[in-house]
Order: sequence, then structure tokens, then C-alpha cells
Amino acid sequence: MRDASTPDPRDTLDAVGELAALARIIPRLPESAATLLGPGDDAAVLAAADGRYVVTTDMMIHGPDFRTAWSTMHDLGWKAAATNLSDVAAMGARPTALVVALAAPGSTPVPELEAFADGMRDACAALAPGCGVVGGDLSVSSVLTIAVTAFGDLEGRAPVTRSGAGEGDVIAVSGPLGLAAEGLALLFERGVDATGAPDATAAARLRAEHPEPLSAQLAPRPPIADGTLAARAGATAMLDLSDGLALDARRVARASGVGLDLDGALLAAAGPHALTGGEDHSLMATFPAAVAEQGLPGGFVAIGRVVAAPVDAEGRAVPAVLVDGRAVDERGGWDPFAEWSGQAG
Repeated sequence: MRDASTPDPRDTLDAVGELAALARIIPRLPESAATLLGPGDDAAVLAAADGRYVVTTDMMIHGPDFRTAWSTMHDLGWKAAATNLSDVAAMGARPTALVVALAAPGSTPVPELEAFADGMRDACAALAPGCGVVGGDLSVSSVLTIAVTAFGDLEGRAPVTRSGAGEGDVIAVSGPLGLAAEGLALLFERGVDATGAPDATAAARLRAEHPEPLSAQLAPRPPIADGTLAARAGATAMLDLSDGLALDARRVARASGVGLDLDGALLAAAGPHALTGGEDHSLMATFPAAVAEQGLPGGFVAIGRVVAAPVDAEGRAVPAVLVDGRAVDERGGWDPFAEWSGQAG
């Protein structure tokens, strides 16, 4: 592990055991404002004034999803929280609580697990105040594995799904496009040693030289508050851009039965990874034209318009993503089962 070049052998998971480790980790985790009963029982109890809640889960595994030579444990705690908070925000809900399962090698120094907890705490405080960790599990594995389940309160609103985009709506994005992919490309290009293996020293140097793209990849800052702002403003569809604009926009197009026509000049200005780069965790939403005319909420910026689905040679409507009226290639975007899936942050 990167931050423990000389770990104390008396202070590892193997040495102290699960209960002692948890006794040190749990106090460092953020508390949820929705907690009625927190960690320590068989399950947590949360307040849900709306009577409904949203729930999502995500997993991060050393190798395909991150490299400990590039990410500190604080980074991993932050990213594990941020990526799940973003999925809740994409439904138009306010994040309320997280449940975290962590499996780590027994040789892991406990201070590294404390740093992971600190990263989760700091991400919740910065991105979703009031959201906290209400429980989870700690286990041992030869491969560091992180699984987070996130909950959110709709606050009386209907959820904003992917299927509500309508012809004439404005397409808008809050957050960067392609910045995390730029950071990942830098890591694979210059964050390695002579053999091509991830290198902690090279990564630290890159982070100092290119702080924005490296931070976007290793510790993203999704615009969580803009999810509820979009819902209140009347967003018709929304999702988290975790797999790249082209791939994620296609999901909205297919769910809504429309075409999403993006502005090529705006994409070009955003950089070469704007269309296909994943892991930005920005929010893409569609809004009625009248809402856009009055001013888009939060940090949302218009990048295109919803159009009728293109028609194929046989006269069938084919929901698709377009750039300046021309269909985008089906390929592109983050796919964990694709050939290049080993190139993960």
C-alpha cells in the first residue's frame, strides 16, 4: 500500500482483529442526519419522511477499478462515497445514508482503513452534508474490494428517471466532460515505471503537475446538490455520467425513445475525451425548453437538444445519440467487460 511503506506488524487487520479494527474505524465515519439507529445492531434504522426512498449500490475492486499505487486510501474512501452519492443525485433525491462493505488483505495496516474512513467522511461533508455511514461489513480478502450501498430521500418529488426526455427538451450537463479520462490517460502514459507497472512516485508527481484531471479521476467531486435542483426545476430525465457521455446519453435516448443531438462545437471545446471518456460522474439532464429559457439550475450548461428518433432504411424509429445531426458510433464509453477494462482508475 502506498502510504504504509514501513507498516507496524502489530497494527494490521491480522494482528488486531475485526472488532478492534472496527472500534477504530467507525468513530471516523460520518453520521447520517437520517439515522434513528446507527452502527452496532443487525441493521440500521433510518427516517424516511417521504415514505419512499431510492437505493443504489456499486463495487470497486483493486485491478479493474483502481490501483493502490495511484490512489491513496483516502482517495478510495472519497471516490467510493462520491460515485454512489452521484447515482442518488441522478434520481433527483437527496443522499441520506451509506452502507459500506470492505474486504481487505489481513496485512493491511489499520491506519490505512482509518484513512479510508476519513475519505468517506470528507466526501460526505463536502458533497452531501447530512449524509453518513450507518453500517456495513469488514472482511478479509486477497484483493481489496469495496462495496457501497447508498440511500436517498425524494422529499415528496417523483423520481427523475431516464425515460422522460421529450422532443424539444434541452440537454444539459453539470460537471466536467472527459476530465477523469484525461487523468486516467496520463496515469497509464506517465504514472508507470520502466516495466509499465503503476508507480506511486510517478503518480504523485503527475498529481502535482496536473491536479485537475488527476483529482477528477482519483477523487471526483460530482455536483450532488444539482440533482435536487434539477428535479425541482422540472428535469424530465437525468442520469450520472459514469460511463461516458456517448454511452450514457444513448441510455436516455433508448429509454425515452428519442434522439439526443449534441453540439459538436461545445464537445470539441471540452476536449478529446468529452464524448467517450468515463468516470466524470457529472449529471446529464433534459429540461423543457421553457425552463432553459428562464435559466438552467445550478451548474447545468446546455449541450444539445432532444429530437425525434432517427428513422432507419426500413422506416423504423431508432433512438440514438447524434452530434450535429449525425449518429455517433455505437462504440465508445466505459464497459468493464470490454477488452481494455484493465485500464481502470
